[in-house]
Amino acid sequence: MPIYEYRCAKCDRSFEAFVRPGDAAECPHCHGSKLTREMSTFAARGSSGDGAAAVASAMANSGTSSGFSGGGGCCGGGCGCH
Repeated sequence: MPIYEYRCAKCDRSFEAFVRPGDAAECPHCHGSKLTREMSTFAARGSSGDGAAAVASAMANSGTSSGFSGGGGCCGGGCGCH
């Protein structure tokens, strides 16, 4: 089931709701049904110890297309899983 974010026109509060296709959401605060679906936001995190971020940084700084060498597998060894 997808999670959607809504804003209620009646009480002006935002909330998240699990909504199945074909079902209608209702405000949990005032039980209003006039809702506006809001744009969902998500977080993308990385740290200096994050392997993917380190590889991307190394590739950007070196101008190479791959931070790894080696062979075969799912992507020719460029993903770091080999």
